[in-house]
Amino acid sequence: MSWIKTIAYDKADSKLKSIFDRVKGPNNTIDNVLLIHSLRPHTLVGHMTLYKSVLHHSGNTLPKWYLEGIGVYVSHLNSCAYCVEHHLAGLKKLLGQEKAQRFFEALENDDFDAFFNVKYRAGISYAKKLTITIENVNKDDFKNLQQLGFTDGEILEINQVTSYFNYVNRSVLGLGANTMGDIIGLSPKESDDSGNWNHS
Repeated sequence: MSWIKTIAYDKADSKLKSIFDRVKGPNNTIDNVLLIHSLRPHTLVGHMTLYKSVLHHSGNTLPKWYLEGIGVYVSHLNSCAYCVEHHLAGLKKLLGQEKAQRFFEALENDDFDAFFNVKYRAGISYAKKLTITIENVNKDDFKNLQQLGFTDGEILEINQVTSYFNYVNRSVLGLGANTMGDIIGLSPKESDDSGNWNHS
């Protein structure tokens, strides 16, 4: 669960329950990463709006597996086992078990040479710098990504996914959320409807 008080689905008032209904999994389960918002439901709305926009939206042009992979990597850099476990399961659905396992091995060794081309390696290096040495990010990083073929919009996608996972990692770690009771790997499937948060 978590270190703070949370409100379970069956104890929620009508307003909170209406939000929970948008994110619940089978048997009315609410992942702990979302349940930790239950004392301030408006923050759950904000969280889900950001999450759906940066990772599960049809307006993104980078492959979903790449954005999900950045999320797993950032979570690993932040030692957020909760998010690594959840999003590695999502990556396995997108890439298949074997390729996702190769990605995880590259992640553990911090060596993506055998997994990504030069362009995608540069994107994940930017995500790393943004996560652990943000004070060193400069315009040259941006120019390098452009020169390797990322559009400005795609650079924004990498930036926003990286920023989102830094946010959620700190929410999870800072409030002691764990995976107890969670169904691992659920995520929104409807990318064309930004308001559809249904987890399956």
